[in-house]
Amino acid sequence: MGELETGRGLNQELGLARAADTRWYNISIPNFDDFYVNSGRSRCKVADHTILHHYRVDIFFMIIDWQVQELNARFNEVTTNLLVGVACLNPVDSFSSFDINKILMMVELYPDDFDENIMVTLKNQLETYIVDVRDVDERFSNLQGLVDLSETLVKTKKHLNYPFVFRLVKFALLLPVAIATVERTFSAMKLIKSELRNRMNDEFMSGCLVPYVERKIFNAIFDETIMNTFQDMKTRRGQL
Repeated sequence: MGELETGRGLNQELGLARAADTRWYNISIPNFDDFYVNSGRSRCKVADHTILHHYRVDIFFMIIDWQVQELNARFNEVTTNLLVGVACLNPVDSFSSFDINKILMMVELYPDDFDENIMVTLKNQLETYIVDVRDVDERFSNLQGLVDLSETLVKTKKHLNYPFVFRLVKFALLLPVAIATVERTFSAMKLIKSELRNRMNDEFMSGCLVPYVERKIFNAIFDETIMNTFQDMKTRRGQL
């Protein structure tokens, strides 16, 4: 019945558009309540489901399933737990995505920063934290992201009450920047250490990579400052 009601609603909304489309663009909009007929088969063999069911289940849901399979192939379980855990910290819609178990699964990926004792304390802090910021303190309502959350935690001094939760929020903010920096560094390595300079040692390569990756900072440094610093490093025969 739900599909039929939805189909009737679509037909009513598209009723006016159907005549215009047929007249100007020669597009035929079907009646979604009718039974689906496969164009590749005999029209005498009518399917036992409606046109709405065909487009929703056989096409739309199938495409969504393909996309989910593609995402599962690209992101392994560790990466998925990490991304889901970060999403659970998002304060949008009054912390609707908050899930303690998923956050703890993310934390388990970093045993050096969160040992067993910290994990127990963190779980207790998360249980108290979500009640405080979602149900008690109205200053945490209508936050638009992790940046607003971190600023509000500091302004309200709640980062002192929930230090491990605040550590997770900082980690979630630093994660995209750290990943992007690493990706840029690896991309720069292919340019700096090319086939013509494949015998470059680590110290020299590091000295070339830092100015390339942080070129915005180095572009703000005057050439005279660089030359004077290079000249003062040791005694040289010539004066730059």
